[in-house]
Amino acid sequence: MEKLIIENRTNLKMIEVMYYIEEVIKQGRISETHKGNQYCFATLFKKKELDKNGVVVYADKNKKSDRLIICPDRSKPMK
Repeated sequence: MEKLIIENRTNLKMIEVMYYIEEVIKQGRISETHKGNQYCFATLFKKKELDKNGVVVYADKNKKSDRLIICPDRSKPMK
């Protein structure tokens, strides 16, 4: 059995957040850790129709689940 924990730390609705979750999961478990392979540590999505500044999806692998945290992109624009 697989378990996925989703933490939405944005103002987006959960249905909107699912777009980003799906994209991270499609990439597969590409980051290697001492816990085994997991979803990409951090995936940045630039500005889209759904959000103003873009979002970042952080991934963590727990003992019996995966956790994806969706946050606003607070990085400064590159000059």
